[in-house]
Amino acid sequence: MAEKPTLLIVDDEKPTREGLRAALEDRYDVYIAEDAQAAMNLLESENFDVMLTDFRLPNEDGMKLITRAKSLAKPPICILMTAYGSEELAVEAMKRGADDYIAKGRLQIDELEMRIARSLRRQNLETENVSLRQQLEAKFGLENIIGQSPVMAEIFELVQQVAPTRATVLVLGESGTGKELIAKALHQLSPRAKQPFVTVHCAALAPTLLESELFGHERGAFTGAHERRIGRFEQAQGGTLFLDEIGEIDATIQVKLLRFLGERTFERVGSNKTLTADVRLVAATNKHLEELVKAGKFREDLFFRLRVVEIELPPLRERTGDIPLLAQSFLREFARENGKAVNDFTVDALEALMNFSWPGNVRELRTAIEHAVVLSRSERISLRDLPPSVRGGGSGSDPRLLQGKDLTVKEAEKQLIMRGLKETDGNRTRAAEKIGMSRRTFHRKLHEYHLEGF
Repeated sequence: MAEKPTLLIVDDEKPTREGLRAALEDRYDVYIAEDAQAAMNLLESENFDVMLTDFRLPNEDGMKLITRAKSLAKPPICILMTAYGSEELAVEAMKRGADDYIAKGRLQIDELEMRIARSLRRQNLETENVSLRQQLEAKFGLENIIGQSPVMAEIFELVQQVAPTRATVLVLGESGTGKELIAKALHQLSPRAKQPFVTVHCAALAPTLLESELFGHERGAFTGAHERRIGRFEQAQGGTLFLDEIGEIDATIQVKLLRFLGERTFERVGSNKTLTADVRLVAATNKHLEELVKAGKFREDLFFRLRVVEIELPPLRERTGDIPLLAQSFLREFARENGKAVNDFTVDALEALMNFSWPGNVRELRTAIEHAVVLSRSERISLRDLPPSVRGGGSGSDPRLLQGKDLTVKEAEKQLIMRGLKETDGNRTRAAEKIGMSRRTFHRKLHEYHLEGF
């Protein structure tokens, strides 16, 4: 069962505050205070979702109390009550940060409950939007890459550090881990962001076609070359060129690529004219390049040129703590795209997602959530909505981590945190590592779920 929202009622008239508590305590965890100082003492020691305060209070009016409450790190929704209602007072209350205003003389409990619920819904929506935007844009600068596990936090930090430089970057990782998204992030967070981002999938083209694709060709350079073609290096002028599956390129292109990295020069196929390009190169592969070097299939000098900075993305099975956040993000995306009113997962479905090994990584998870949304029959994704392969489970998290059939993702996350703390005898650092969550996020979640004393 979800925790009740916390409500602080501030009123110097005991019958009023006790009456409001009695009327609202079925739906809210209600605290009361008789003046502004008592209210601030509570606000500074507890996190409240809503504060309902009278305008007339001893020593300090409700308007000033709202101003002080809104200055807190986690301010509550503030609703001002007064028997001296006027349009001017309502406007002033809103200027001071009040979220709503209600006249005590016309106070109806049903209307008050409606206003509190409406304010909570609005705040939750704003919080989700801000949080998602920060994760995808401000904090990480990575579109569609989400993660709160320690390993992903380190990657996000590395991307932010490397992006503003000119350094060539080699991104490693299994198929589906998001290598191209990392390349885009490096571009978006760099001074080149307004210039082209050009992608070439090296394995999709034969060597002769790949050479022409990268460097361009002159008319008549080979059969079928009926006109001059501008290559991807020229197209990416001033921007970033992303070479995916770099381990697939042949020896001839390796030599030309090595030259470009050393001199920033190249020639179109069929031309002796040397061209230059100001291009930042990012390469990616799911192969072990060092093994290809040992086997004589990849030039060692090119390998070192490409690996000025190396970013290795972990497979999803090694960061299972990110699965609920990823799944929820994909759920929103596909529910909106398909016009479905689905907004959460049953605990059985979430458990199956956590227990599956995800050989196709984040890409496979995304596809599974799309499948589930399309087949969903209710507001929650159930186990039967998931692809059969995922329903069957696989190596991954310990089974039966979650208990209860009606948990939301947040409630399930809370249970995972509590279990982590139990299994590590309350050691928060070890508990965070155990469930795949950064220490900063873990402590924020403890605060969010009121588990500081757990």
